[in-house]
Amino acid sequence: MQFDLAHIWDSMGLASRLVAFTLVLMAVLVMGVVVERLILLRRSVSATRAFVKAIHEHLAAWDLAKVREVAATHDRSLLARVLLPVVKRYERAQEDPDGKVDPVELARREAARQREVSSAELRRGMSVLASVGSVAPFIGLLGTVVGIISAFQGIAATGSGGLGSVSAGISEALVETALGLVVAIPTVLLFNFLNTRVTRVELSIERSVGELLDEMENAHGRQSGEHAKLAA
Repeated sequence: MQFDLAHIWDSMGLASRLVAFTLVLMAVLVMGVVVERLILLRRSVSATRAFVKAIHEHLAAWDLAKVREVAATHDRSLLARVLLPVVKRYERAQEDPDGKVDPVELARREAARQREVSSAELRRGMSVLASVGSVAPFIGLLGTVVGIISAFQGIAATGSGGLGSVSAGISEALVETALGLVVAIPTVLLFNFLNTRVTRVELSIERSVGELLDEMENAHGRQSGEHAKLAA
């Protein structure tokens, strides 16, 4: 018997077709998520490079107002979207020196919250890949079981047995398992690939935010020392 997908599709029952359609739909969904995530990561990395280049001189001069202005214009950069609220929180705390919490500590807490937000944004849709990669083989197996049941029901209805009468039905049923594996294996590989890319971006953001917080702590310490000398 030749491997003819059109013939196999025509021979499938309603339940088997529903299983096959579900697997194909899952594959399309996975490709949509992967393409969308790759586009977002590429745009974010490109925008972040431009943002870092634009704020380099302002950070060297410790002009946070300029850093805030530049960050507001780079909304495609995840790093800019993390740093902007952190800088704003630090500046508000500097303007209100009577607060009980140190401005750097407030900025550090805001940075932790913003990192959680950026991580959620980076990993949006990843749960779809994880679910498809783990569930697709079982859906394919379900289709195989349904197909084999249908084949044996056909034998019972016609009263004829033998390998020739069931081989076509079993081969059609096994296609469901193959389709489930064809969907699951690339999905798992793509999930691991995207997870590695996302983790790399998260580490880059965390390192950059940590460097900014160190500079804030250093600058705040100098300012506090100057104020203490003036008071003396």
